[in-house]
Amino acid sequence: MTDTSDTRSADSEVQAPQRSRLLRLMRYLPLIAPVLLWAVPCGVLLYTGQHWPLPVTLVGTALFVLGLVVMPLAMGRGHGRRQQDRAAIIGDTLLGASWVLFTWSVLLGVLLRLALTVAGVGESQDRARIVTWAVLGTTAVLLAWGYAEARRVPRVRRLDVQLPRLGAGLDGFRVALITDTHYGPLDRARWSERVCETVNTLEADLVCHTGDIADGTAERRRAQAIPLGTVQATQARVYVTGNHEYYSEAQGWVDLMDELGWEPLRNRHLLVERGGDTLVVAGVDDVTAESSGLAGHRANLAGALDGADPDLPVLLLAHQPKFVDRAAADGIDLQLSGHTHGGQIWPFHHLVRIDQPAVAGLSRHGTRTLLYTSRGTGFWGPPFRVFAPSEITLLVLRSPQPPTSP
Repeated sequence: MTDTSDTRSADSEVQAPQRSRLLRLMRYLPLIAPVLLWAVPCGVLLYTGQHWPLPVTLVGTALFVLGLVVMPLAMGRGHGRRQQDRAAIIGDTLLGASWVLFTWSVLLGVLLRLALTVAGVGESQDRARIVTWAVLGTTAVLLAWGYAEARRVPRVRRLDVQLPRLGAGLDGFRVALITDTHYGPLDRARWSERVCETVNTLEADLVCHTGDIADGTAERRRAQAIPLGTVQATQARVYVTGNHEYYSEAQGWVDLMDELGWEPLRNRHLLVERGGDTLVVAGVDDVTAESSGLAGHRANLAGALDGADPDLPVLLLAHQPKFVDRAAADGIDLQLSGHTHGGQIWPFHHLVRIDQPAVAGLSRHGTRTLLYTSRGTGFWGPPFRVFAPSEITLLVLRSPQPPTSP
């Protein structure tokens, strides 16, 4: 577990100007990223001393130019006003492939070439061609493996979480967490069924979904989401909205989850009891809700805790980890979040850290608050997960007080 309580305040003043500059730069990424993703590998693989035969150079260059043109067009048709699923699949796949190719073109283009030069392997052209084949081979292996990782049913990650204020009667309380299922252009109805079957094997007291159910409206992705109605919990099934709901008629998703028997915690809470002790389970809308323009949608922690006994421990559902600053200020015991996907495709997690205080796992914020950030159950966009495996999480809550004997 990472403890941030001692360093967070001191570092925040130093990091704030840097983060502000990086966020401003991020605004221009949609314009410059496609060019970099395709131009850099093109240069590294074809024009850094390989001296390929002219037909090879021309065909290779044409493929890179085609990727540069098709990717943004397909993503625009797939995720824009047209919402064409086939176009989204093509654009998203090209995005993931170009990111992996770009990453390893840079890494192997520098490190491997340097190692070959130091080792005195071959002539300059030989080394350049070795780098090219190494990049292409590495990219192919990672994409094949990443695709299998993205499409598989996630492994279950289990961990104990001690909450100092948790009563002995709730010791061993089992919380299952799924998040960021992102039902979308690739039909994953069967995958959804298998995920829910896995959750049911955990025999959880509480099952949580912390948002980003799908990319698309509830009407459009209904078939993929329907298996969520089969999830079982001894106490409750609770849900909060993520930012992607606000791209796809969020109220429709709230209504569908309610229809499927889940409790949408829209800035409210419920109480769970066991062994004479009580836990407050609260939830807030995503932090993007207010800017969506939907009436009544906004993140309101005070509203979520209204009427709750302040002496009781609180489990909070908030889609984005960065809400933990507000949670820590209110003395929340444990916040559950998703959103980050753990970066999804390495090394994208470094960019995620610009916007979020945690990428994955358990971390401490302030004197009391713990944050658990899931890497997500599904995937967004590119159907790949590279060094960022998906997860279904089982958190077993522990009390510092020994359970009383019956």
